[in-house]
Amino acid sequence: MDFNGEATLKEALLQSSENVTNNKAQDHQRDGFKSRKVTLKIGGMTCASCATSIESAVGAKEGIESIMVSPLEGLAVILYKPEFINSKRIKEIIEDMGYQVDDIQDQNIAVCRIRIKGMACTSCSESVERSLLINGVKKAVVGLALEEAKIHFDPNITNLDRLIEAIEDAGFGADLISSGDDVNKVYVKVEGINSPNDAILVRSILEAMEGINHVEMDTVGQKVTVTYDPDLTGPRFIIRCIEDAAHSPNHFLVSLFSPPKPREMERQHQVRVYRNQFLWSCLFSFPVFLFSMVLPMLPPYGDWLFNKICNDLSIGMLLRCLFCSPVQFIIGWRFYTGSYHALRQGSSNMDVLVAMGTNAAYFYSLYVVLKSLTSSSFEGQDFFETSAMLISFILLGKYLEVIAKGKTSVALEKLAELAPETASLLMFDNNGNIIEETEISTQLLQRNDVIKIVPGTKVPVDGIVVSGNSYVNESMMTGEATPIAKGPGDKVIGGTVNENGCILVKATHVGSETALSQMVQLVEAAQLAKAPVQKLADKISRFFVPTVVVLALLTWLAWLITGVAHLYPRSWIPRGMDEFELALQFGISVLVIACPCALGLATPTAVMVATGKGASQGVLIKGGSALEKAHKVKAVVFDKTGTLTVGKPEVIHSRPFSSFSLQEVCDLAAAAEAYSEHPISKAMVEYANKLHSKYGSTKDRTMDAKDFEVHPGAGVGAVVCGEVVLVGNKRLMLASNIPISLEVENYVVETEKLARTCVLVALNGEISGAFSVSDPVKPEAGQVVSFLRSMGITSIMVTGDNQATATAISREVGIDAVFAETNPAGKAEIIKDLQGRGWTVAMVGDGINDSLALAAADVGMAIGAGTNVAIEAADVVLMKSNLEDVVTAIDLSRKTLSRIRMNYVCALGYNVLGMPVAAGVLFPFIGIRLPPWLAGVCMAASSVSVVCSSLLLQSYKKPLQLNNLLDSVEHGEV
Repeated sequence: MDFNGEATLKEALLQSSENVTNNKAQDHQRDGFKSRKVTLKIGGMTCASCATSIESAVGAKEGIESIMVSPLEGLAVILYKPEFINSKRIKEIIEDMGYQVDDIQDQNIAVCRIRIKGMACTSCSESVERSLLINGVKKAVVGLALEEAKIHFDPNITNLDRLIEAIEDAGFGADLISSGDDVNKVYVKVEGINSPNDAILVRSILEAMEGINHVEMDTVGQKVTVTYDPDLTGPRFIIRCIEDAAHSPNHFLVSLFSPPKPREMERQHQVRVYRNQFLWSCLFSFPVFLFSMVLPMLPPYGDWLFNKICNDLSIGMLLRCLFCSPVQFIIGWRFYTGSYHALRQGSSNMDVLVAMGTNAAYFYSLYVVLKSLTSSSFEGQDFFETSAMLISFILLGKYLEVIAKGKTSVALEKLAELAPETASLLMFDNNGNIIEETEISTQLLQRNDVIKIVPGTKVPVDGIVVSGNSYVNESMMTGEATPIAKGPGDKVIGGTVNENGCILVKATHVGSETALSQMVQLVEAAQLAKAPVQKLADKISRFFVPTVVVLALLTWLAWLITGVAHLYPRSWIPRGMDEFELALQFGISVLVIACPCALGLATPTAVMVATGKGASQGVLIKGGSALEKAHKVKAVVFDKTGTLTVGKPEVIHSRPFSSFSLQEVCDLAAAAEAYSEHPISKAMVEYANKLHSKYGSTKDRTMDAKDFEVHPGAGVGAVVCGEVVLVGNKRLMLASNIPISLEVENYVVETEKLARTCVLVALNGEISGAFSVSDPVKPEAGQVVSFLRSMGITSIMVTGDNQATATAISREVGIDAVFAETNPAGKAEIIKDLQGRGWTVAMVGDGINDSLALAAADVGMAIGAGTNVAIEAADVVLMKSNLEDVVTAIDLSRKTLSRIRMNYVCALGYNVLGMPVAAGVLFPFIGIRLPPWLAGVCMAASSVSVVCSSLLLQSYKKPLQLNNLLDSVEHGEV
């Protein structure tokens, strides 16, 4: 996820490997072979020599075409020939060298998302997952609440059509939402396609364009969908290409169109279907209810219902049968098809229970009708109202449930709608003068476009300010209402609001690449991922339905046997029934009320609401697993620079210690630091530039650094203009056998006492200068540490800085445990030691050097302003870079898990309390009996109550904001 718009080492590594892959793949296609690429995450690398040894060992194996290893990122990208070696063997080779390979990410694995129709409970989602266990599928995750499946598959073995076919064979509808290659799409309507030749012309022209990946045409609707590579082309070029393809001017009129949102369309379709089915069911069920339970109780108005037609067959019985049959077999056909497919897959679900219950009532009633028709002395009671009303109430429950579930993603929908619809595009001449300003759709923006943003309007895409100054309100991404000053060179985020000045912005990320779009994609992925607590519901659902069937059968047998044996008084049997019919009603009630629909919704609906609510407040939680782990956190490990501190250190004092002038030392140090992303490195470079500006001097030679080397947690080294330069802390100097004089030692001690970092610069093995760097502590750091302590959570600081500075900072914010002078691998080891004590550990960091620790922690929290590597390694992204959101993430996790438990109580409570009542436990004592239709009401109410319970998370308030508000009220400030 690219929040800062800069290419990371990982991106460069992958891009370079991509170029090698393309060239090699072309060679092997000529040889009849197909190369594959794999990305490995390697743990245990500490320096560049580790990467070199891995490259040498793996590269020497037969079948290895190329290998690139980054020790900083712990990544290896390998191109290999599967005929000679596979990814598993490559992993074993690296592990034999003493390194840990945590994950294999095969590049020929494709990912797609498919909308699933017809899922009703956890058993349904499990059936879909089982149906997807076909050859070529690596992983399939099905989300019940989202009604989606995310599938990882090998396109060389299977394809999208086969996946959709497998889902449909399981009895569910399936529509493709997206595949891995359709991230960037443009939808256009082309008026003028009047013949097949026109369609062929448009398709061929588009497919011949550079950067076009796929073209879909709807000749009837005159619509074209184009998937493209944003690095090579863009929507305006595509439209112009179609217009230029016409035989005559203005033959093709091209315009954008917005495709309907699949999820919203499907939800509205479901609402309409359930509403219509419920109304049709009521149309037939109401007369059945009227003829069976109302008119017979109102003599003489209902006496005509008892008139005989033939033998004992009455008018009322025949009318009830006629009105109930359409409900049972037409409106209720969905339960038959659902049951068939579930049983064929070897599972059982809600449809099975409903079908069994309604069939038992209907076919027994049909037996009564046929027996009455053929006998003049038969006495029996039909239960057509049970079947009809049961189906009606179940459909009502599903209708209310679909409406409620639609509200669980409200926060996510609001995020997606933040970007403006139009933008002002500027065109320039060769001299850089503005020659044209055009208002166009945001969808037509391309990379490197320059757009004008006037006061009060929203920034349409991510970009960099190239001209003008203003203040931008980024509260939609950061949660902070205070506008942030923006000037040339500053980054702006799509969807934020320009407050006062007019600025010109160069687009760097458009379409699905913007921070806003990726934020939405991340939350959608999180909502699809299952939380570990969901496993409990999955386990229960596997045996729950068969158990319910057995209990219903036992209930029926118990009441039937005791009735036939006259073990209870005849007065217990309602008028018009016999022992068999009473027992049958108890059995049907047990079947219906025990349906586990609500159980399957308990976790995913809560996770959906929580992740959406968190995203709207600047806390991105990557899935249910991270959400669940966060509530167990007992220790939070903080990085110092950029996390507890502002992350913008400044050099506030400097001193030379050799014959080199201060300017020379600065220039050489800055040249060596220029290749580093560390905040202190940037401070050194900025300080060197300030010196040049202050004294009006200019560099008389180009400072190119060679043999650049990073010493994790200590500093950097390089050769600059023939001088061997080493820039870093005291530990680096000692490790490099560079002597430290008493004068230098005193300067270091004085600097560290002031809670500043002392950076030493050694030239050719001699310390030539020292710099005092100050990085102020974030204002909220102390309050966050204090609040975490009140939550029973221990705060720990780990840093590569010296002990004195670290101790001073920790004393200022209130942290007791400090680990200083720690390299990236050491940070990960500290976290593992804490985990060894049985603690659940969260790590908060922002830099590349924190990625190992973030990955090692139970919950990694990345500061949103940090590097992409840290963000990718983390489980939680704190978008606003505010430490208060550490508390928010943990507190939201606790509230969500509490809500999930409450949902389980609601879901199981209906079953635990309702099943005994439905089985007739209270009937002998107080005469309470639960008719099957009323059991259906309870079953539907359980699902709706669980969804409504999850929706209460929408009212979540940040604990620190609430705490500050209460403090203000107590002091009379509000």
